[in-house]
Amino acid sequence: MRIDYEKRIFGLDLMRAVAIIMVMCSHTLWIAPEMRGVTRKLFSVFGILGVDVFFVLSGFLIGRILYKMYVSSEFTFKDVGYFWIRRWFRTLPNYYLTLTINILVFIYIGHQLPDQLWKYVFFLHNFSTQLPWFFPESWSLSVEEFAYILGPLLLYLVLFIRKNTSRPRLFLQVTLFILLLFILSKLMYNHEQTIRHMRHWTLNVKSIVIYRIDAIYYGVLAAYISIIKPEFWDNIKYFACAFGILVLIGINFLVPLKGWFIEDYPQFWNVWYFVIKSLAIACTLPLLSVMKSAPKSIRIPITYVSMLSYAIYVFHYSIIMQLMKYLIPSEPMEGLDLIIYLLVYVLITFVVSYLVYRLYEKPMTDLRDSPKIKKHFE
Repeated sequence: MRIDYEKRIFGLDLMRAVAIIMVMCSHTLWIAPEMRGVTRKLFSVFGILGVDVFFVLSGFLIGRILYKMYVSSEFTFKDVGYFWIRRWFRTLPNYYLTLTINILVFIYIGHQLPDQLWKYVFFLHNFSTQLPWFFPESWSLSVEEFAYILGPLLLYLVLFIRKNTSRPRLFLQVTLFILLLFILSKLMYNHEQTIRHMRHWTLNVKSIVIYRIDAIYYGVLAAYISIIKPEFWDNIKYFACAFGILVLIGINFLVPLKGWFIEDYPQFWNVWYFVIKSLAIACTLPLLSVMKSAPKSIRIPITYVSMLSYAIYVFHYSIIMQLMKYLIPSEPMEGLDLIIYLLVYVLITFVVSYLVYRLYEKPMTDLRDSPKIKKHFE
């Protein structure tokens, strides 16, 4: 697989690679449930943090694309449509492939499929109600898809209301409106909900579309700042990155140290934990977005993991891990046997993801640049 490194930004590849490794590490707790100590605590945090890195990074990338489209004098609904088409060719093929395989795996194992399976087709299974225990990692894809729809649509509609306002200002106002809207949605949830434990939080707040779309728009806000204030963006890169990393470390150390658990501090978990975490991740972007390259020994593996990250994400847990656990249960294993099991799991995940990327994901993504697609949006 030939890679054009000149067109890639190493720092952003690093973010993707770290994010997917975090997610995979968190899910290995299913293979090794007896894991204890610092490693278990770190892996538990990784699962929550990894997906949010994907969200903020995704927002940053689409934010730069949307801004450049929006400030052009010819911004039309066709531009919005082409933006959606390009995102859907990138995200939907893998999603529907793995949704189909997940259904087959559930049937093979003998599990009962969700009553409202059709909702998965339209990303509605976790729109406003509890996430079902089927293809659970799909929750983040629903958040992404609705974020892709909401922002461009609002940007287009406000042009009819505020025709004389400058496009850059409108872009910022719409972004801030979305951020405020979803902070309010979380505050409303916190006010109305009295159930306070982490499993309920995971399935009813962390994984629900109407509470999480703002995570992506912190990345969009970062994209806006990087374009409007390039000198400021460059000047703060080292300080902002250090600050963001310290906040991420600090917030996750302070929670157990200070006893900030959801039973006694529900608003922190239901609202501000998400906000602080997303802002901290966004603070790493000024540095990482200008980190163009690295030594080959680091750049090559990081780039490969980054490129395979989407395939890894949708295959590693509900499909590969679930089948492995069904066919060869890991619970009786310990020591060397468990290490070998984990290594085999990682190897299978990367091989499957590589094949899916080469034979399916990339060919499907490349279709968005085909003349047959482009001609409809010219």
